[in-house]
Amino acid sequence: MSSMSGETLILYRNLLRAAAKFSSYNFRNYAFRRIRDDFVANKAVSDPEKLKELLTNSRNQLDILRRQGTISQMYASPELVVEKI
Repeated sequence: MSSMSGETLILYRNLLRAAAKFSSYNFRNYAFRRIRDDFVANKAVSDPEKLKELLTNSRNQLDILRRQGTISQMYASPELVVEKI
């Protein structure tokens, strides 16, 4: 495994962990879908410059997700019926 793919896997896991911190069921599932769809869509990218750009963008998104997750926990709403299943 190259260092780029190892870094990508770590970033993917960190994004999923950050998304799990959302207190809102809808935001949490939206974030999970977006993260998964973006990584699947860019799975075949092999151009080093494009990979570098995608990783930089993902790191920025991780910072945003972490901030938004913290804010989400501060203003949590009651659980939905769907979450109790």
